[in-house]
Amino acid sequence: MTDNGTIRVFLLDDHEVVRRGVFELLSLEDDIEVVGEAGTAAEALVRIPATRPQVAVLDVRLPDGSGVEVCREIRSALPDVRCLMLTSFSDDEALFDAIMAGASGYVLKDIRGSDLVGAVRDVASGKSLLDPVATARVLERLRGGAKEDDRLAALSEQERKILDLIGEGMTNRQIGGELHLAEKTVKNYVSSLLAKLGMERRTQAAAYVARTKAEQHHHQ
Repeated sequence: MTDNGTIRVFLLDDHEVVRRGVFELLSLEDDIEVVGEAGTAAEALVRIPATRPQVAVLDVRLPDGSGVEVCREIRSALPDVRCLMLTSFSDDEALFDAIMAGASGYVLKDIRGSDLVGAVRDVASGKSLLDPVATARVLERLRGGAKEDDRLAALSEQERKILDLIGEGMTNRQIGGELHLAEKTVKNYVSSLLAKLGMERRTQAAAYVARTKAEQHHHQ
């Protein structure tokens, strides 16, 4: 909350009509202020840090990427920003990714207006709004998915360390600072460990680390 108790909200949706509708809806509330909006992931990544919202309402599917990626980047840079994912699909894959990216909630676009306002307030107050049934399915996948893995055994000790730091959302430069390595050296390690894990992107590695940790936590 801001000093006067107003919830600062940012909107990301590539459909202007949807964005205007959500803007109008939220602006009617005395305790909510829409501080910025964007239609693309790139625009959102610039404007969210500049406007410092408490809640970012993020469309999952965007023309230049995914609201899940935006959520992951924003949560890494600004952990206090709560992300509420907005999508027109009830999609396990997107929900799985959203949980892994640190989203606080996930709502479908056919939600009633009053429910969306309530969801923004709940997320701002620190509650999680992830659908319990869908979340249970995701956790089931986590438990099934983590057993398969001997791929970690192929990694060197240094690659294991770097993988963990990728999982914490660090850039190559930050990892270099942490491990006293040149940024180019880190980049080479990252390429090598991704190849060993059969992955193409570091975001896949970050999600993999989160899955593995969730699995370990569940079995403790």
